[in-house]
Amino acid sequence: MAFISFLIPCFVIGTDTVFSSQNADDFVGASSPGDIVIGGLFAVHNEMLRPEEHPIKPVIQNCAGFEIQIFLQTLAMIHAIETINNSTLLSGVTLGYEIYDTCAEVTKAMASALRFLSKFNSSEDVVEFKCNYSDYIPRIKAVIGASYSEVSMAVSRLLALQLIPQVSPVSSAEILSDKIRFPSFFRTVPSDFHQTRAMAHLICESGWNWIGVIATDDDNGRFALESFGIQAMANNVCIAFKEMLPAYLSDNTFHTKVDHAIEKIVKETRVNVIVVFMRQFHVLKLFEKAIERNVNKIWIASDNWSAAVKISTIPNIRQLGTIVGFGFKSGAISTFQDFLRNLHKKSTENNKFLYEYIMLLSVCAHLEYHDFQMCISNQSQDDLLQNVENKHQIWKDDFLNANIEPGFIHSTILAVYAIANAIKGQCKDRKCKDPSAFAPWELLEELKKVAVIDDDKEIKFDSNGDMSTNYDVLLWKEIDGHMEITTMAEYDTEKGDFIFKDEEKKEEFLDLKKIQSTCSQHCRPGQMKKVTESPHTCCYECVYCPENHYSNQTDMDYCYRCKNKTYWAPINSTTCYRKTIHFLSWTDWFAIFLLLLSAFGVLLVLSISVIFTKNLNTPVVKASGGLTICYIILFSHFLIFLSTVFFVDEPTEFKCKTRQALFGINFALCISCILIKSLKILLAFSFDPKLQNFLKCVYKPVPTVIICTGIQVIICTFWLIFRTPFVKQNFSFPRAIILECNEGSIVAFGIMLGYIAALAFICFIFAFKGRKLPENYNEAKFITFGMLIYFIAWIVFIPVYATTFGKYLPAVEIIVVLISNYGILCCTFLPKCYIIIYKQETNTKSAFLKMIYTYSSKSAGSVAVSQVSLDSKSSSSQATVSDSCKSEKNSVNGNCHFQVPGQRLIKEKVFPKNTAKTMARKRLSSI
Repeated sequence: MAFISFLIPCFVIGTDTVFSSQNADDFVGASSPGDIVIGGLFAVHNEMLRPEEHPIKPVIQNCAGFEIQIFLQTLAMIHAIETINNSTLLSGVTLGYEIYDTCAEVTKAMASALRFLSKFNSSEDVVEFKCNYSDYIPRIKAVIGASYSEVSMAVSRLLALQLIPQVSPVSSAEILSDKIRFPSFFRTVPSDFHQTRAMAHLICESGWNWIGVIATDDDNGRFALESFGIQAMANNVCIAFKEMLPAYLSDNTFHTKVDHAIEKIVKETRVNVIVVFMRQFHVLKLFEKAIERNVNKIWIASDNWSAAVKISTIPNIRQLGTIVGFGFKSGAISTFQDFLRNLHKKSTENNKFLYEYIMLLSVCAHLEYHDFQMCISNQSQDDLLQNVENKHQIWKDDFLNANIEPGFIHSTILAVYAIANAIKGQCKDRKCKDPSAFAPWELLEELKKVAVIDDDKEIKFDSNGDMSTNYDVLLWKEIDGHMEITTMAEYDTEKGDFIFKDEEKKEEFLDLKKIQSTCSQHCRPGQMKKVTESPHTCCYECVYCPENHYSNQTDMDYCYRCKNKTYWAPINSTTCYRKTIHFLSWTDWFAIFLLLLSAFGVLLVLSISVIFTKNLNTPVVKASGGLTICYIILFSHFLIFLSTVFFVDEPTEFKCKTRQALFGINFALCISCILIKSLKILLAFSFDPKLQNFLKCVYKPVPTVIICTGIQVIICTFWLIFRTPFVKQNFSFPRAIILECNEGSIVAFGIMLGYIAALAFICFIFAFKGRKLPENYNEAKFITFGMLIYFIAWIVFIPVYATTFGKYLPAVEIIVVLISNYGILCCTFLPKCYIIIYKQETNTKSAFLKMIYTYSSKSAGSVAVSQVSLDSKSSSSQATVSDSCKSEKNSVNGNCHFQVPGQRLIKEKVFPKNTAKTMARKRLSSI
């Protein structure tokens, strides 16, 4: 530090040159001596007169536009100090004050702050530039103010040089919470973060998402706009337009930009909500133009003007629409109101603001209320001095009380008490009658710990130097022809919720929702937003939720998908519905029909069994393979019909495994038995020795049936072990779940069916060879026809099964099983039953012998075999059968001997007459 001090020598700056045109003491607006002096910065006037467009000399000009509300804040500060001095809070230590008018100008506020920094008891008002201000004692210990955040930012940077505490009752810009840039700044109001969040919350709760914003083009307006933009985005609120108005009324473009802003509001017909972050005198000018253009909107007021009586008394203010605002939390101010009633008794010697106010009363007393207010605001200090010469003083008792904005007054009093309590902490062990007892930076540390009792609650500054008090939600209502500012609710800054004192206030809040301010119509439940080409997310189209999606709230960005496949939702749905479970149930008419067919098949099997049992010893039954084979075949048919039951009702693991195995094994058994019958028939009626030898080798009934059926059993066993069928939920239908059996392995299923088809094909071949049996014994022909029915049914089944889905898929299998089973059953047994019942005369042993005799005679005559070996080259030689062969005398043992010239003796087989009868008996016995 010593090195730095050497490089930057400390020197002294004199402030008297700044006030060269005026005496420095004349620059003070209101003052009072005390042991400890507190400074005050208030914008009692709203503009500084500028005689020239660009100033040539650095002279501080007079101001214009007397602000009643700010004047009341200066009086609140004075009242609070006087109250403290009259109490025992500081134990005999008196507080003094020096209050300066900033005229809402940073430059003038900086001049005032410069004087605050001047050394205590310095006759020349000098500010010493020092490398270390720890022991420096300025003329004031703390500052209250300023009225606007932009001014507070500039002043705070200057006061931070000596760490002089600054407590603002009004400045709410969010950036002022930054303790790195503004280490000595405090405030008794919440940060704009809470205000903009409350505004966005109100807008969102009211269902608005398309709004306009108008702000002052200064630091406060820009920071507020930025903070609000972030909060609006978080609440899905879009800003249709932003208009910035010049910070100073003296700006030549001010009125032009006001006109432009009003034009924008008029054109944006969908925007019915306008948020306004401006000073009171800006709002006043804006509203006057809006009333001229018959603008009717909802106006959301910032804390700067939400309780401004001056604005609420504008003629025809009701035409503007509804005004909702956020004001600082008010408190008990009855003592201040009493102070105002006795204000006329106060001396104006050290209070130029009070003196100016009294002069204004004299000049404007003849006007009506609003005009009276405007008269006061429009008088410059120079004009006032000219007009007041011939006027006598007039006092209006209730005018000041009528213009009180409770939130501002309450926060100003809190600021004074916060500093007083900090001073009390510093004065515990010090003689504070001596102004040099402590430095401002020591008071700053004490201020961080201070607690103030407000409305029986203890409140403190947080780590950002803010007092997070609540907001009053204000509603401007017309009562008895006058616009009244009423408290509709309270906004809790900690919880972020609105608090309503009664249901009537809540109804007022809900009434705001009746007004629409949206870029697009609200999307109803069952719809979702589809963003258009607009850059704003609030501008969208409403489209229906697609199938299996739903939305159950308004303005949803997307539709929810139903949580799993067991639920479904139609287009434009607000909820998901559980899918109904479908399967081929017992009550389904088609299932009933198929089951009746199966039952009829069972009855048919039983009937055939009874018929065959009663006619056990008849040739027809014996010719059918005997009762054992017939019973096996009929039993397999019975089980096949029974297997259809497992295709109906809710599928289970047992049913899925049983139905295909039961069908496959029994069908293989049935075809195996029919194959044995085909072989036996062919063997019985074949006259080809080679074929007979082959058939005799193949014809092994019991082993053949066991092997053929056993192979199918093995196929089904492997299938059930390695890729067993299981119950599957089919979700391919939009509104239903189909419970069905998954075969586990299509390959295994195909092998099972393919094996049955192979057996049927072999059976078909053998039966086809024996199709030319006796007409009354035509079983091979019917077996052939039955196999054809089987093939046609299953060939048709494959494409139908592959293209059918749904609960009737099992019905397709039932149908093909029934067709193939009925086909084989009917072709195998019904012709026999017909003979047994209707042609009993043919069902006798003699009738069968005669039929077989006739067939054998024909077969014997047509298939006489001559064992002749002829040389193809000697075909010209004709063998003449000896006439002796025509007589039985020349035949030896049935052989006719004859000689062909040039060849060896050959013999021809000749059947005697009784041979056909012998063959018939043999065929009948073999069958």
